[in-house]
Amino acid sequence: MIIVSLHLPKTAGTSFGNALRTHFIGRYKDDYHDTGLSKPTWQRRRAALRLGHVIARFGLGDIECVHGHFLPVKYLALKKRRGSIFVTWLRDPIERLLSHYNYWQRTYDKSTSAFYHRKIVEENWTLEEFCLSEVFQNIYAQYLWGFTLEDFDFIGISEFLEDDVRDFSSSYLSSGLQLDPRNASLSRNLSAQLDRGFLREVQNFHAIDIALYERALKMRLMRRISTLGLQ
Repeated sequence: MIIVSLHLPKTAGTSFGNALRTHFIGRYKDDYHDTGLSKPTWQRRRAALRLGHVIARFGLGDIECVHGHFLPVKYLALKKRRGSIFVTWLRDPIERLLSHYNYWQRTYDKSTSAFYHRKIVEENWTLEEFCLSEVFQNIYAQYLWGFTLEDFDFIGISEFLEDDVRDFSSSYLSSGLQLDPRNASLSRNLSAQLDRGFLREVQNFHAIDIALYERALKMRLMRRISTLGLQ
């Protein structure tokens, strides 16, 4: 059974991925080759479907865990044919968006940064331009094309990282994952810095992702109730 871990940007996915890498050692594989959102939508989708057929046919060899930025539909045929466990993490979409902007401002490197990272920094995009750009509108929904929340076996909520990592480990792994505390903290309440009118505009612009996040919170509540045996 292969664990397929989708890393949505700025949701503590790096911390989770590092913990998976340590746990699986040589049976772990990064999948960050799809270049995120740098390609047009139709190219991303077509490539995911084509690669999905290849992966389902030939499998992943000795790999037991794959983690990275990709459209999870790429591994859906593998799940149907050979079995796999899908996991991802969601974070409050507005907090995630603001964290993404701040992170890119902080970590820009002309020689290594990807296309949109370079574009935003070199063209001096404002926070408003970033938040209301169609390129970054509803990032969760963009990644989840052809894939539903119900297709995941486990959805962790970044704001409850330690509890949910513990729940995931007890359900799907032989031992608990160890998070690096230096990488596991989230910046919180970033949206409190925004003008209320602008915040409402951003919330409306990313309404689909907000709805997905709220559904994921409800799914988490039901999972916790079931796990703890509460009524």
